[in-house]
Amino acid sequence: MLKKFENVPLYVMATALFGLKTFLVYWLLFDLSIENPLQAFILFINPFASAFFFFALSVWLKEKNQLRLIRYGSLIGTIILWANLMFYRDYTDFLTIPVLFQANNAGDVGNSIFMLFQATDLLLFLDVIIIWYLSKNRSRISVHTRKARVLSFSIILLVMNFTLAEIERPQLLQRTFDREYLVKNIGVFHFHLFDIVQQSLMRSQKVFATEDDTNISEIVDYIEENVKSEQSSELFGVAKDKNLIFISLESLQSFVINNKVNGEEVTPFLNNLIEDSYYFENFYHQTAQGKTSDSEFLVDNSLYPLSGGAVFFTHGQNEYHAIPEILGDKGYSTSVFHANNKDFWNRDVMYTSLGYDHFFDETAFELTEQNQVGWGLKDKDFFDQSIEHLQTLPKPFYSKFITLTNHHPYVLSEEDASIEPFSSESETLNNYFVTARYTDEAIEQFFKQLKETGMYQESIIVLMGDHYGISEYENDALSLYFDKKELTEYESMQLQRVPFIIHIPGEDGKVFSDIAGQINVKPTLLHLLGIDTTDEIGFGVDLFGDKQKEFIAQRDGSFVSDEYVYVNEQCYNRESGERLDTDKGSFELSIPSSPCDPIKEKVIDELKYSDQIIYGDLFRFHTF
Repeated sequence: MLKKFENVPLYVMATALFGLKTFLVYWLLFDLSIENPLQAFILFINPFASAFFFFALSVWLKEKNQLRLIRYGSLIGTIILWANLMFYRDYTDFLTIPVLFQANNAGDVGNSIFMLFQATDLLLFLDVIIIWYLSKNRSRISVHTRKARVLSFSIILLVMNFTLAEIERPQLLQRTFDREYLVKNIGVFHFHLFDIVQQSLMRSQKVFATEDDTNISEIVDYIEENVKSEQSSELFGVAKDKNLIFISLESLQSFVINNKVNGEEVTPFLNNLIEDSYYFENFYHQTAQGKTSDSEFLVDNSLYPLSGGAVFFTHGQNEYHAIPEILGDKGYSTSVFHANNKDFWNRDVMYTSLGYDHFFDETAFELTEQNQVGWGLKDKDFFDQSIEHLQTLPKPFYSKFITLTNHHPYVLSEEDASIEPFSSESETLNNYFVTARYTDEAIEQFFKQLKETGMYQESIIVLMGDHYGISEYENDALSLYFDKKELTEYESMQLQRVPFIIHIPGEDGKVFSDIAGQINVKPTLLHLLGIDTTDEIGFGVDLFGDKQKEFIAQRDGSFVSDEYVYVNEQCYNRESGERLDTDKGSFELSIPSSPCDPIKEKVIDELKYSDQIIYGDLFRFHTF
């Protein structure tokens, strides 16, 4: 069999095997939308262009080193590809450099990784085995070739790849919010190289930023014109001097609210609580790779998270003007309750930067084998032990509680489960309903304890889902739950809604249908507490005010507006889900226009301004 390939250079064999494998991963395992033949062609050639450029470097080395480069290159490349696949199954996203710096979180994700691993993943290493075998029989495989010719051909392939990518999506490398588009067009390996360069440039922004050349005045002008309202809402100061209790509901999405599984309500307590609360039914999470830490950042700062990694890690020592600092200046004591490692997501550093007085981490709780599951302390035990600490805090206080039980991989013992799991091929979705119900019961217990201790009437209680719990990777199972043939991209965007409930004892409830998002939480809560935000710099609005945002943006540049949903470069009618722009032709050079375009440009500008604040640490040049 090998005789047929005696005259084929080993780097060519490696290119063919590795390129084909990478293409199959793109096509079969990553959910990359292909809209026209040009996109399909680019997706096919980019893994071969990347592989050929790398393996062809071997011709410049001595034979022994040629073989080492090809062997270890194929192995390391496969590991990178597999790591992206594992990450994609949970995040529907690709690894970035900042995420790799969050490696100290890995100790807490063992169960999640085990759940994400599939036996078929071992097939990814099949070509590596073949390459190593062929290299051991190198006498049969030619490794010699003309260097200049190889170099020229590899460059031609790369130029063709990048040229077609630029034709398919002009300014591809200037609009980097959507990593899927980068991977589709230039491949995961060139994306990682681009990410390294981009992160290096972004990190330099803080070093070279000065008070004289800062863009803070331009950003303030944008906010004054597009965000700020001149008039306070009728509810301004309705909760003045009350305690603020904020409960971050781990991975809870809105589709479980007022919904059932196996004939049972998933969240019966929250369903009842909504009747006596302000509930925003079209409220979207806006997190990216930082997940829960991103939601915390959004809530406390009204700034967007970064597109890659987590602000908590990359810019934990910046100057901020967050809710805890503002309330601390008004006489509030501020604290966070979270029964996890204090350095997980770099919280011990970031909380100091945000202005929190105290962090009740896992050392503040009594942890046993019986009261832990999944990621740590069960929610019922968490609230039960937290109430004692809460009673000791000086009043008024702002205290944030971060739950844990409803976290991937959604593990719960039979004795703690009060409803039956869903029945589908996805264990993740099946068990999600069970742990969501458990968290609902824990919240009910906490409310009872607040009433028993007398803190209920003295407090405003806010509950918010922090981010999605069921990724698009589980869409087949979700479509079964919703009794649909499949879920469209438009419907997947609607699933990014999370509960947002503001409960003020003594106030009547109301359901709001306007679009809203986590970017709006800070000004909304400060206004309820009677705190003026005229001098604040942020991109959210008071959800009870007269001026609402035109759009709710996601970090990848997609958005929801009153009329439209824009996702994956497609524009949809928000009410009907009808696609509003036209398909590009096979090799059409221009991007079709759509009614989403004007808003899209504003979204890009707003994300850019937020990034400038973070990367340049611009608040150090501003006096609030």
